[in-house]
Amino acid sequence: MTKNPDLATAFHQLHRGPELLLLANAWDAGSARLMESLGARAIATTSAGVAWAHGYPDGNALPGPLVIATAAAVAGAVRVPVTIDIEGGYSDDPQAVGSLVGALIEAGAVGVNLEDGGGTPELLCAKITEIRRVARALGVELFINARTDVYLRGLVPEVDRITETTARAARYRAAGASGIFVPKLVEPAAIAAIARAVELPLNVMAWSGLPAASELATLGVRRLSAGSAIAEAVWGRAASLAKAFLRDGRGEVSSEDAMSYREVNAIVARR
Repeated sequence: MTKNPDLATAFHQLHRGPELLLLANAWDAGSARLMESLGARAIATTSAGVAWAHGYPDGNALPGPLVIATAAAVAGAVRVPVTIDIEGGYSDDPQAVGSLVGALIEAGAVGVNLEDGGGTPELLCAKITEIRRVARALGVELFINARTDVYLRGLVPEVDRITETTARAARYRAAGASGIFVPKLVEPAAIAAIARAVELPLNVMAWSGLPAASELATLGVRRLSAGSAIAEAVWGRAASLAKAFLRDGRGEVSSEDAMSYREVNAIVARR
């Protein structure tokens, strides 16, 4: 699949529609096809799930070529918009990050997640600016979802987190971000305050204590991500089944939630 400006436009519109955009993060082409078959209006990858699927730990360890190959496989497997989680861009060099994103756009991605992590806001701004330049040169209005880890990493004292988050969001918006992602933000008043202040679609992550999706929409949230939760559950269930099989060698590995061979094959057979 190659770059598709129409899918990019559609992805932006999903952040403006009346319904909260729910993203059940995938990690490969098969899981993306599954999500789409269940009604997902867009596909987002989980960097952790993608890294684990390739035998790497999460945390900017996945080689760029594997990120690009995953993007191409996922975008080629579905018809809905695809956004790729690229952690911190796998480099501190904004030009290198821009080059990676250019390849992802050519592979069919219409969005990226890019995080500040433990880095400075200045560095993330430089990466966003370069990504926006590259995307526009390719003729795609890429959705750049700028993730700030103020809450996730506790970068400042709790009393200062709303102020710090909104200040970073303003800088990322000025640099060219399309949306703001704040994982581990769960308190309703804080969600509402940040949603009002950031002037961009607010993305939160499914987390213990987070209000229901219907309430999130009333608080101003536009996008809710599963993150690595589904991939973690799959790994846990696979480990449980494999452990039982390796213990007694029986071939009747079963699960009450298992899909049949025929069902799975039908999902991935469609082109």
